[in-house]
Amino acid sequence: MIDPTAAPTVKQLALLSIPAIVIGAVSALVLWLLDVGAGWLQDQLWTELPALVGATGSTPWWIILMMTLVGAAVGLVAQFMPGHAGPDSAIGGLEGPPPPIAVLPSLLIAVVIGLAGGVSLGPENPIMAINGALAVAALARLSNVVPPRLVVLLSAAGTLGALFGTPVGAALVLTGMVAAVKAGGSLWDRMFLPLASAGAGAITMHVLGAPTLAFDVEPMKEVDGFDLLSGFLIAAVAAVAAIAIAWAFPYVHRAFHALKYPIVFTTLGGLVLGVLGAIGGPITMFKGLEETGELISDPGAYTVPQLAMFAVVKLIALLVAASAGFRGGRIFPIVFVGVAIGLVGHGLFPDVPLSLAIASGVLGTVLVGTRDGWMALFVAAILVGDPLVLPLLCLIIVPVWLIVTKAPALELEAPEAPAPTPPAPAESPRQ
Repeated sequence: MIDPTAAPTVKQLALLSIPAIVIGAVSALVLWLLDVGAGWLQDQLWTELPALVGATGSTPWWIILMMTLVGAAVGLVAQFMPGHAGPDSAIGGLEGPPPPIAVLPSLLIAVVIGLAGGVSLGPENPIMAINGALAVAALARLSNVVPPRLVVLLSAAGTLGALFGTPVGAALVLTGMVAAVKAGGSLWDRMFLPLASAGAGAITMHVLGAPTLAFDVEPMKEVDGFDLLSGFLIAAVAAVAAIAIAWAFPYVHRAFHALKYPIVFTTLGGLVLGVLGAIGGPITMFKGLEETGELISDPGAYTVPQLAMFAVVKLIALLVAASAGFRGGRIFPIVFVGVAIGLVGHGLFPDVPLSLAIASGVLGTVLVGTRDGWMALFVAAILVGDPLVLPLLCLIIVPVWLIVTKAPALELEAPEAPAPTPPAPAESPRQ
Protein backbone atom coordinates (compact mmCIF):
# COMPACT_ATOMS: atom_id res chain seq x y z
CA MET A 1 0.00 0.00 0.00
CA ILE A 2 1.31 3.45 -0.90
CA ASP A 3 1.96 5.72 2.06
CA PRO A 4 0.14 8.97 1.08
CA THR A 5 2.21 11.02 3.53
CA ALA A 6 5.58 9.94 2.08
CA ALA A 7 7.20 11.47 -0.98
CA PRO A 8 6.73 9.15 -3.97
CA THR A 9 9.82 7.50 -5.39
CA VAL A 10 10.80 7.65 -9.04
CA LYS A 11 9.97 3.94 -9.34
CA GLN A 12 6.49 4.45 -7.87
CA LEU A 13 5.73 7.34 -10.22
CA ALA A 14 6.99 5.39 -13.24
CA LEU A 15 4.94 2.29 -12.38
CA LEU A 16 1.78 4.21 -11.48
CA SER A 17 1.99 6.19 -14.72
CA ILE A 18 0.86 3.04 -16.55
CA PRO A 19 -2.57 2.81 -14.85
CA ALA A 20 -2.79 6.61 -15.00
CA ILE A 21 -2.42 6.60 -18.78
CA VAL A 22 -4.87 3.71 -19.14
CA ILE A 23 -7.45 5.47 -16.93
CA GLY A 24 -7.10 8.69 -18.93
CA ALA A 25 -7.47 6.91 -22.28
CA VAL A 26 -10.48 4.87 -21.14
CA SER A 27 -12.12 7.97 -19.62
CA ALA A 28 -11.81 9.70 -23.00
CA LEU A 29 -13.18 6.65 -24.80
CA VAL A 30 -16.25 6.56 -22.56
CA LEU A 31 -16.85 10.28 -23.20
CA TRP A 32 -16.46 9.77 -26.95
CA LEU A 33 -18.90 6.86 -26.94
CA LEU A 34 -21.36 8.97 -24.98
CA ASP A 35 -21.04 11.78 -27.54
CA VAL A 36 -21.42 9.36 -30.46
CA GLY A 37 -24.53 7.77 -28.97
CA ALA A 38 -26.07 11.14 -28.18
CA GLY A 39 -25.18 12.42 -31.66
CA TRP A 40 -26.89 9.48 -33.34
CA LEU A 41 -30.02 9.91 -31.24
CA GLN A 42 -29.99 13.67 -31.87
CA ASP A 43 -30.00 13.04 -35.62
CA GLN A 44 -33.02 10.76 -35.25
CA LEU A 45 -34.96 13.20 -33.07
CA TRP A 46 -34.19 16.40 -34.95
CA THR A 47 -33.65 15.32 -38.58
CA GLU A 48 -35.18 11.95 -39.38
CA LEU A 49 -38.38 12.06 -37.30
CA PRO A 50 -39.52 15.61 -38.14
CA ALA A 51 -38.99 14.90 -41.84
CA LEU A 52 -41.62 12.15 -41.57
CA VAL A 53 -44.28 14.69 -40.62
CA GLY A 54 -43.21 17.54 -42.90
CA ALA A 55 -41.33 19.48 -40.23
CA THR A 56 -37.69 20.30 -39.49
CA GLY A 57 -35.62 20.59 -36.35
CA SER A 58 -36.31 24.34 -36.42
CA THR A 59 -40.10 24.07 -36.60
CA PRO A 60 -41.46 25.70 -33.40
CA TRP A 61 -44.23 23.16 -32.73
CA TRP A 62 -41.78 20.28 -33.19
CA ILE A 63 -39.32 21.87 -30.75
CA ILE A 64 -42.03 22.24 -28.10
CA LEU A 65 -43.37 18.73 -28.63
CA MET A 66 -39.96 17.03 -28.68
CA MET A 67 -38.60 18.90 -25.64
CA THR A 68 -41.71 18.00 -23.67
CA LEU A 69 -41.31 14.32 -24.61
CA VAL A 70 -37.61 14.49 -23.72
CA GLY A 71 -38.55 15.85 -20.30
CA ALA A 72 -41.07 13.04 -19.82
CA ALA A 73 -38.48 10.42 -20.84
CA VAL A 74 -35.89 11.72 -18.39
CA GLY A 75 -38.59 11.87 -15.71
CA LEU A 76 -39.51 8.22 -16.30
CA VAL A 77 -35.88 7.20 -15.90
CA ALA A 78 -35.40 9.32 -12.77
CA GLN A 79 -38.58 8.09 -11.11
CA PHE A 80 -38.84 4.42 -12.03
CA MET A 81 -35.49 3.05 -13.19
CA PRO A 82 -33.11 1.54 -10.58
CA GLY A 83 -30.58 4.19 -9.59
CA HIS A 84 -33.02 7.01 -10.42
CA ALA A 85 -30.56 8.71 -12.83
CA GLY A 86 -28.01 9.32 -10.10
CA PRO A 87 -27.55 12.40 -7.95
CA ASP A 88 -29.12 15.74 -8.86
CA SER A 89 -26.60 17.59 -11.07
CA ALA A 90 -27.71 20.90 -9.59
CA ILE A 91 -26.00 20.03 -6.32
CA GLY A 92 -22.25 20.53 -6.12
CA GLY A 93 -19.61 21.09 -8.76
CA LEU A 94 -17.31 18.81 -10.72
CA GLU A 95 -15.71 17.23 -7.68
CA GLY A 96 -17.38 14.65 -5.50
CA PRO A 97 -17.34 10.91 -4.82
CA PRO A 98 -18.43 8.62 -7.66
CA PRO A 99 -21.88 7.03 -7.40
CA PRO A 100 -22.43 3.28 -6.90
CA ILE A 101 -21.96 1.23 -10.05
CA ALA A 102 -25.65 0.24 -10.02
CA VAL A 103 -26.61 3.87 -10.66
CA LEU A 104 -24.72 4.15 -13.95
CA PRO A 105 -27.25 2.62 -16.40
CA SER A 106 -30.00 5.06 -15.42
CA LEU A 107 -27.55 7.98 -15.32
CA LEU A 108 -26.20 7.13 -18.78
CA ILE A 109 -29.68 6.91 -20.27
CA ALA A 110 -30.79 10.20 -18.71
CA VAL A 111 -27.65 12.00 -19.93
CA VAL A 112 -27.88 10.66 -23.49
CA ILE A 113 -31.56 11.62 -23.73
CA GLY A 114 -30.82 15.11 -22.43
CA LEU A 115 -27.82 15.72 -24.70
CA ALA A 116 -29.62 14.43 -27.77
CA GLY A 117 -32.92 16.06 -26.90
CA GLY A 118 -31.65 19.63 -26.84
CA VAL A 119 -31.41 20.24 -23.08
CA SER A 120 -29.10 23.17 -22.29
CA LEU A 121 -26.63 21.20 -20.18
CA GLY A 122 -23.23 19.71 -20.97
CA PRO A 123 -21.86 16.24 -20.17
CA GLU A 124 -19.14 17.26 -17.71
CA ASN A 125 -20.69 16.47 -14.29
CA PRO A 126 -22.26 13.12 -15.25
CA ILE A 127 -19.30 11.87 -17.28
CA MET A 128 -16.90 12.57 -14.41
CA ALA A 129 -19.19 10.60 -12.08
CA ILE A 130 -19.51 7.76 -14.60
CA ASN A 131 -15.79 7.51 -15.29
CA GLY A 132 -14.94 7.71 -11.60
CA ALA A 133 -17.34 4.88 -10.75
CA LEU A 134 -16.07 2.71 -13.62
CA ALA A 135 -12.42 3.25 -12.71
CA VAL A 136 -12.94 2.48 -9.03
CA ALA A 137 -14.92 -0.66 -9.85
CA ALA A 138 -12.37 -1.85 -12.43
CA LEU A 139 -9.40 -1.36 -10.10
CA ALA A 140 -11.10 -2.53 -6.91
CA ARG A 141 -8.86 -5.60 -6.72
CA LEU A 142 -5.78 -3.40 -7.02
CA SER A 143 -6.73 -1.08 -4.16
CA ASN A 144 -3.55 -2.03 -2.32
CA VAL A 145 -1.51 -0.78 -5.27
CA VAL A 146 -3.61 2.15 -6.51
CA PRO A 147 -5.72 3.69 -3.69
CA PRO A 148 -9.37 4.43 -4.64
CA ARG A 149 -8.86 8.12 -3.86
CA LEU A 150 -6.03 8.28 -6.40
CA VAL A 151 -8.14 6.37 -8.94
CA VAL A 152 -10.92 8.97 -8.66
CA LEU A 153 -8.39 11.79 -9.07
CA LEU A 154 -6.84 10.16 -12.15
CA SER A 155 -10.28 9.57 -13.65
CA ALA A 156 -11.23 13.21 -13.08
CA ALA A 157 -7.97 14.36 -14.68
CA GLY A 158 -8.42 12.11 -17.70
CA THR A 159 -12.00 13.22 -18.18
CA LEU A 160 -11.10 16.91 -17.93
CA GLY A 161 -8.28 16.42 -20.42
CA ALA A 162 -10.72 14.75 -22.79
CA LEU A 163 -13.42 17.40 -22.32
CA PHE A 164 -11.10 20.33 -23.08
CA GLY A 165 -8.78 18.58 -25.52
CA THR A 166 -5.68 19.52 -23.53
CA PRO A 167 -4.17 18.50 -20.17
CA VAL A 168 -3.58 22.15 -19.26
CA GLY A 169 -7.19 22.65 -18.19
CA ALA A 170 -7.08 19.59 -15.96
CA ALA A 171 -3.79 20.75 -14.43
CA LEU A 172 -5.18 24.18 -13.59
CA VAL A 173 -8.42 22.81 -12.15
CA LEU A 174 -6.76 20.07 -10.12
CA THR A 175 -3.78 22.07 -8.82
CA GLY A 176 -5.83 23.56 -6.00
CA MET A 177 -7.34 20.20 -5.08
CA VAL A 178 -3.98 18.43 -5.11
CA ALA A 179 -2.24 21.21 -3.20
CA ALA A 180 -4.86 21.02 -0.46
CA VAL A 181 -4.20 17.31 0.15
CA LYS A 182 -1.63 16.56 2.80
CA ALA A 183 0.88 14.37 1.03
CA GLY A 184 4.59 13.98 0.64
CA GLY A 185 6.70 15.29 -2.19
CA SER A 186 6.55 18.49 -4.16
CA LEU A 187 3.43 19.77 -5.89
CA TRP A 188 4.73 18.48 -9.22
CA ASP A 189 5.32 15.05 -7.69
CA ARG A 190 1.61 15.01 -6.85
CA MET A 191 0.62 16.44 -10.23
CA PHE A 192 2.72 13.92 -12.18
CA LEU A 193 0.09 11.15 -12.38
CA PRO A 194 -2.95 13.43 -12.96
CA LEU A 195 -1.05 15.13 -15.81
CA ALA A 196 -0.25 11.75 -17.35
CA SER A 197 -3.91 10.79 -17.18
CA ALA A 198 -5.09 14.15 -18.54
CA GLY A 199 -2.59 14.00 -21.39
CA ALA A 200 -3.73 10.49 -22.31
CA GLY A 201 -7.36 11.64 -22.25
CA ALA A 202 -6.67 14.65 -24.46
CA ILE A 203 -4.62 12.70 -27.01
CA THR A 204 -7.22 9.94 -27.18
CA MET A 205 -9.94 12.47 -28.01
CA HIS A 206 -7.77 14.00 -30.75
CA VAL A 207 -7.11 10.56 -32.23
CA LEU A 208 -10.86 9.84 -32.20
CA GLY A 209 -11.51 13.10 -34.04
CA ALA A 210 -13.58 14.84 -31.36
CA PRO A 211 -14.18 18.61 -31.73
CA THR A 212 -12.11 20.95 -29.58
CA LEU A 213 -12.93 24.05 -27.57
CA ALA A 214 -10.61 26.27 -29.63
CA PHE A 215 -11.93 28.35 -32.54
CA ASP A 216 -10.39 30.63 -35.16
CA VAL A 217 -10.87 34.24 -34.10
CA GLU A 218 -9.25 37.34 -35.58
CA PRO A 219 -6.39 38.14 -33.15
CA MET A 220 -5.56 41.48 -31.60
CA LYS A 221 -2.85 43.52 -33.30
CA GLU A 222 -1.98 45.85 -30.41
CA VAL A 223 -2.99 46.63 -26.85
CA ASP A 224 -3.97 49.93 -25.25
CA GLY A 225 -5.79 51.21 -22.18
CA PHE A 226 -9.16 51.23 -23.93
CA ASP A 227 -8.88 47.46 -24.42
CA LEU A 228 -8.43 46.93 -20.70
CA LEU A 229 -11.45 49.09 -19.84
CA SER A 230 -13.73 47.63 -22.50
CA GLY A 231 -12.72 44.08 -21.59
CA PHE A 232 -13.55 44.72 -17.95
CA LEU A 233 -16.96 46.20 -18.80
CA ILE A 234 -17.89 43.22 -21.00
CA ALA A 235 -16.69 40.73 -18.39
CA ALA A 236 -18.54 42.57 -15.63
CA VAL A 237 -21.81 42.60 -17.59
CA ALA A 238 -21.41 38.90 -18.37
CA ALA A 239 -20.70 38.12 -14.72
CA VAL A 240 -23.73 40.07 -13.50
CA ALA A 241 -25.96 38.27 -16.03
CA ALA A 242 -24.74 34.90 -14.77
CA ILE A 243 -25.12 36.01 -11.15
CA ALA A 244 -28.76 36.85 -11.86
CA ILE A 245 -29.60 33.23 -12.68
CA ALA A 246 -27.36 32.02 -9.86
CA TRP A 247 -29.47 34.11 -7.47
CA ALA A 248 -32.68 32.62 -8.89
CA PHE A 249 -31.31 29.07 -8.98
CA PRO A 250 -32.38 27.84 -5.50
CA TYR A 251 -35.86 29.35 -5.86
CA VAL A 252 -36.52 27.86 -9.30
CA HIS A 253 -35.08 24.51 -8.22
CA ARG A 254 -37.29 24.49 -5.13
CA ALA A 255 -40.36 25.38 -7.20
CA PHE A 256 -39.84 22.51 -9.64
CA HIS A 257 -39.03 19.96 -6.95
CA ALA A 258 -42.06 21.00 -4.92
CA LEU A 259 -44.01 19.00 -7.52
CA LYS A 260 -42.40 15.92 -5.85
CA TYR A 261 -42.46 13.48 -8.76
CA PRO A 262 -39.65 13.60 -11.38
CA ILE A 263 -42.05 12.55 -14.14
CA VAL A 264 -44.03 15.71 -13.39
CA PHE A 265 -41.33 18.35 -12.94
CA THR A 266 -39.01 17.15 -15.72
CA THR A 267 -41.94 17.03 -18.15
CA LEU A 268 -42.88 20.57 -17.15
CA GLY A 269 -39.23 21.59 -17.47
CA GLY A 270 -39.13 20.07 -20.95
CA LEU A 271 -42.21 22.05 -21.95
CA VAL A 272 -40.63 25.30 -20.74
CA LEU A 273 -37.40 24.44 -22.56
CA GLY A 274 -39.44 23.76 -25.70
CA VAL A 275 -41.04 27.20 -25.55
CA LEU A 276 -37.64 28.79 -25.02
CA GLY A 277 -36.22 26.79 -27.93
CA ALA A 278 -39.06 27.91 -30.16
CA ILE A 279 -38.28 31.53 -29.25
CA GLY A 280 -34.50 31.39 -29.54
CA GLY A 281 -34.21 28.71 -32.22
CA PRO A 282 -31.98 25.63 -32.26
CA ILE A 283 -28.87 27.76 -31.71
CA THR A 284 -29.98 28.33 -28.11
CA MET A 285 -30.52 24.60 -27.47
CA PHE A 286 -28.25 21.63 -26.74
CA LYS A 287 -25.02 21.76 -24.72
CA GLY A 288 -23.67 24.74 -26.66
CA LEU A 289 -20.25 23.71 -28.05
CA GLU A 290 -21.26 23.45 -31.71
CA GLU A 291 -23.59 26.44 -31.30
CA THR A 292 -20.71 28.48 -29.87
CA GLY A 293 -18.76 27.64 -33.00
CA GLU A 294 -21.67 28.89 -35.12
CA LEU A 295 -21.61 32.27 -33.37
CA ILE A 296 -17.84 32.66 -33.60
CA SER A 297 -17.51 31.48 -37.20
CA ASP A 298 -19.74 34.26 -38.53
CA PRO A 299 -20.30 36.95 -35.87
CA GLY A 300 -21.69 39.39 -38.43
CA ALA A 301 -24.58 37.08 -39.29
CA TYR A 302 -26.56 38.22 -36.24
CA THR A 303 -27.71 41.64 -35.11
CA VAL A 304 -27.04 42.95 -31.61
CA PRO A 305 -30.68 42.40 -30.52
CA GLN A 306 -30.52 38.82 -31.81
CA LEU A 307 -27.31 38.13 -29.91
CA ALA A 308 -28.76 39.64 -26.73
CA MET A 309 -31.85 37.47 -27.17
CA PHE A 310 -29.68 34.37 -27.60
CA ALA A 311 -27.86 35.15 -24.35
CA VAL A 312 -31.06 35.74 -22.37
CA VAL A 313 -32.83 32.64 -23.74
CA LYS A 314 -29.79 30.45 -23.09
CA LEU A 315 -29.43 31.76 -19.55
CA ILE A 316 -33.07 30.99 -18.76
CA ALA A 317 -32.82 27.60 -20.48
CA LEU A 318 -29.75 26.75 -18.41
CA LEU A 319 -31.56 27.79 -15.24
CA VAL A 320 -34.62 25.68 -16.08
CA ALA A 321 -32.63 22.64 -17.22
CA ALA A 322 -30.46 22.65 -14.10
CA SER A 323 -33.47 23.15 -11.83
CA ALA A 324 -35.94 20.69 -13.37
CA GLY A 325 -34.08 17.46 -12.72
CA PHE A 326 -32.13 17.02 -15.95
CA ARG A 327 -28.62 15.58 -15.62
CA GLY A 328 -25.71 17.58 -16.95
CA GLY A 329 -23.11 20.26 -16.33
CA ARG A 330 -23.23 24.00 -16.68
CA ILE A 331 -19.85 24.92 -18.23
CA PHE A 332 -20.57 24.53 -21.96
CA PRO A 333 -23.91 26.42 -21.88
CA ILE A 334 -22.40 29.24 -19.83
CA VAL A 335 -19.57 29.52 -22.38
CA PHE A 336 -22.17 30.05 -25.12
CA VAL A 337 -23.74 32.83 -23.05
CA GLY A 338 -20.35 34.49 -22.55
CA VAL A 339 -19.63 34.39 -26.29
CA ALA A 340 -23.02 35.91 -27.11
CA ILE A 341 -22.51 38.72 -24.58
CA GLY A 342 -19.00 39.33 -25.90
CA LEU A 343 -20.36 39.63 -29.43
CA VAL A 344 -22.99 42.09 -28.18
CA GLY A 345 -20.16 44.21 -26.76
CA HIS A 346 -18.26 44.02 -30.03
CA GLY A 347 -21.41 44.89 -31.98
CA LEU A 348 -22.09 47.96 -29.85
CA PHE A 349 -18.45 49.07 -29.83
CA PRO A 350 -16.73 47.80 -33.00
CA ASP A 351 -13.39 49.22 -31.85
CA VAL A 352 -13.20 46.50 -29.20
CA PRO A 353 -11.10 43.67 -30.70
CA LEU A 354 -13.24 40.63 -31.46
CA SER A 355 -11.01 38.14 -29.62
CA LEU A 356 -10.92 40.33 -26.50
CA ALA A 357 -14.70 40.86 -26.53
CA ILE A 358 -15.41 37.13 -26.79
CA ALA A 359 -12.79 36.14 -24.21
CA SER A 360 -13.97 38.79 -21.74
CA GLY A 361 -17.59 37.65 -21.97
CA VAL A 362 -16.57 34.04 -21.42
CA LEU A 363 -14.31 35.03 -18.53
CA GLY A 364 -17.21 36.68 -16.72
CA THR A 365 -19.74 33.87 -17.16
CA VAL A 366 -17.36 30.97 -16.49
CA LEU A 367 -16.03 32.71 -13.39
CA VAL A 368 -19.55 32.69 -11.97
CA GLY A 369 -20.34 29.22 -13.26
CA THR A 370 -17.25 27.53 -11.79
CA ARG A 371 -15.98 29.89 -9.06
CA ASP A 372 -12.53 28.96 -10.36
CA GLY A 373 -10.30 31.71 -11.71
CA TRP A 374 -7.92 29.26 -13.36
CA MET A 375 -10.77 27.58 -15.20
CA ALA A 376 -12.21 30.93 -16.33
CA LEU A 377 -8.85 32.18 -17.59
CA PHE A 378 -8.09 28.91 -19.34
CA VAL A 379 -11.44 28.56 -21.13
CA ALA A 380 -11.50 32.23 -22.18
CA ALA A 381 -7.94 32.15 -23.49
CA ILE A 382 -8.09 28.81 -25.31
CA LEU A 383 -11.42 29.64 -26.93
CA VAL A 384 -9.94 32.49 -28.98
CA GLY A 385 -6.30 31.35 -29.14
CA ASP A 386 -4.93 34.90 -29.05
CA PRO A 387 -1.72 35.31 -26.99
CA LEU A 388 -2.26 39.07 -26.58
CA VAL A 389 -5.58 38.46 -24.83
CA LEU A 390 -4.18 36.43 -21.92
CA PRO A 391 -2.27 39.21 -20.07
CA LEU A 392 -5.32 41.46 -20.40
CA LEU A 393 -7.55 38.73 -18.96
CA CYS A 394 -5.18 38.32 -16.02
CA LEU A 395 -5.78 41.99 -15.16
CA ILE A 396 -9.49 42.00 -16.01
CA ILE A 397 -10.20 39.06 -13.72
CA VAL A 398 -9.00 40.94 -10.63
CA PRO A 399 -11.86 43.49 -10.36
CA VAL A 400 -14.38 41.02 -11.81
CA TRP A 401 -13.56 38.59 -9.00
CA LEU A 402 -14.57 41.27 -6.51
CA ILE A 403 -18.02 41.22 -8.13
CA VAL A 404 -18.23 37.43 -8.10
CA THR A 405 -16.64 36.35 -4.84
CA LYS A 406 -19.58 37.11 -2.52
CA ALA A 407 -22.33 36.61 -5.10
CA PRO A 408 -24.47 33.43 -5.23
CA ALA A 409 -22.84 30.41 -6.86
CA LEU A 410 -24.34 28.62 -9.85
CA GLU A 411 -24.68 25.40 -7.87
CA LEU A 412 -26.65 24.23 -4.89
CA GLU A 413 -25.31 22.85 -1.65
CA ALA A 414 -26.36 19.40 -0.54
CA PRO A 415 -28.91 19.55 2.27
CA GLU A 416 -27.44 18.83 5.64
CA ALA A 417 -28.35 15.49 7.12
CA PRO A 418 -30.55 15.87 10.20
CA ALA A 419 -28.73 15.47 13.46
CA PRO A 420 -29.38 12.10 15.11
CA THR A 421 -31.90 12.20 17.91
CA PRO A 422 -30.21 11.35 21.23
CA PRO A 423 -31.66 8.32 22.97
CA ALA A 424 -34.06 9.00 25.77
CA PRO A 425 -32.53 8.57 29.21
CA ALA A 426 -33.33 5.27 30.80
CA GLU A 427 -35.79 5.39 33.65
CA SER A 428 -34.30 4.68 37.04
CA PRO A 429 -35.68 1.58 38.71
CA ARG A 430 -38.35 2.19 41.27
CA GLN A 431 -37.35 1.95 44.83
